[in-house]
Amino acid sequence: MNDLNKALGDISSIRRQVAHSTEFRGYGPATLAGTGALAIAAAWAQALMVPDPANHIAAYLVIWIWTAALSASIIGMEMYARTRRIHSGMADEMIRMAVEQFLPSVGVGALLTFVLVRFVPGALWMIPGMWQVIFSLGVFSSCRFLPRPVAVVGAWYLLTGLACISLADNRAFLLGRWAFHMERAR
Repeated sequence: MNDLNKALGDISSIRRQVAHSTEFRGYGPATLAGTGALAIAAAWAQALMVPDPANHIAAYLVIWIWTAALSASIIGMEMYARTRRIHSGMADEMIRMAVEQFLPSVGVGALLTFVLVRFVPGALWMIPGMWQVIFSLGVFSSCRFLPRPVAVVGAWYLLTGLACISLADNRAFLLGRWAFHMERAR
């Protein structure tokens, strides 16, 4: 029985090693583009419903936290289906690995939001930029398992997050509203 348990442990270890060295193809481009469209819709909703987010932080957070949760759900469902189809026998390990790489960023984003809302309300203007920077770190931490061009996505979020922070005031909240009005002007 000990030999059988050792063999099963070795097989599990080999499977984990193969999964760690295989490029993860669980994220579909159409779904990721769809979450981008969802973010544009959230910016539109923010522009219409929360014209002054700095003074209505709860409404602002509701819009963007729901957007993040919905995006994560859509990506999760598609990732599950794609991984089963593409990675078959290693699907569970690949999903676990992808979530494991990204989950610390989600936790940090949630904790940072809580701390800023609860203890540093004067710094709430930093939330949009900080979320983008933290998201970029999640993307960068997952890059070793993803196709190389994904690093560009991480760089984009990093640069746009730093741009929001560089505004150094409540204008960072209005970037979504500005983007909506620019799109409407076209």
